[in-house]
Amino acid sequence: MPATPPSLFPPIQPIRHGMLAVDELHTIYWEEVGNPNGIPVLFLHGGPGAGLSPQHRRFFDPNAYRVILFDQRGAGKSTPLGEWRNNTTQLLIDDIERLRAMFGIQQWLVFGGSWGSTLALAYGQAHPERCLGFVLRGIFLCTKAEVDWFLNGVQWFYPELYEEFVAPIPVAERGDLLTAYTSRLLCDDPEVYWPAARAWSRFEGRRVFLLPQPEEASSDALDLGVGRLESHYMLHGAFLEEDQLLRDIGRISHLPAVIVQGRYDVICPPLSAWRLHQAWAGAKLRMVPDGGHGALETGIARALVGATEQFKRHGRFD
Repeated sequence: MPATPPSLFPPIQPIRHGMLAVDELHTIYWEEVGNPNGIPVLFLHGGPGAGLSPQHRRFFDPNAYRVILFDQRGAGKSTPLGEWRNNTTQLLIDDIERLRAMFGIQQWLVFGGSWGSTLALAYGQAHPERCLGFVLRGIFLCTKAEVDWFLNGVQWFYPELYEEFVAPIPVAERGDLLTAYTSRLLCDDPEVYWPAARAWSRFEGRRVFLLPQPEEASSDALDLGVGRLESHYMLHGAFLEEDQLLRDIGRISHLPAVIVQGRYDVICPPLSAWRLHQAWAGAKLRMVPDGGHGALETGIARALVGATEQFKRHGRFD
């Protein structure tokens, strides 16, 4: 992980946190940060399955914002970890609405990066009347082309990582890596799913940042959540119709939005951000010239904090 960007606000603890049972299987972790009387904002983490980090609280002025964060189904502190059953985009949207009602919030700013941008768009299009605007990073629309890039196209930039990723898969199955990995990740045998989860998470994690970062010990929670849920959602096209998020952009195009995109993002390449910007004429596009995919890269973090500061002052993005 890179050094903490200087643009972030100081570390902060939640003013309250808890667990919410959303069905007979899933219980989600939530936390509230900042000013209880501030501008409500919903934070949506990436993955799916990546979960929250204390750093995620720091994109917002705690004196001005009331920040609601939660671990999505199967991620982070939510239970059961890595559970893909009863786990769809539509159910996550229902969870968000349940949280909004629990906190008594009428409308909120929606902030999400990577998969969080996918979920933010899907939520906004389902409930536009509940949204004040959007701060989106590293756009992922979960189209077939993006999924193919994530799994196969990236070998043009990281051939050594790709070779390592495909090595455990028999040659006869390598024509469909998504199915090959999903069948292993979602099986019940830990001797099968743990190696697959760690390989998947490593394949993604080592290309998040533009510049190489020191290797850190991986987390079992991160590996299992990311491996299982990313493969599950990709296999099902995020439970959306192909290009649905662009097709239905008119439902939210009247709302203010900013798109922050790393120029050299090899997980969610800039074409998706460009396509979204072209479809959403009122959205502001901030292309970070020295950015990859990571929200904590200096230029990307600066742009995200700049966006929340603009919205705090003006309720829009200039």
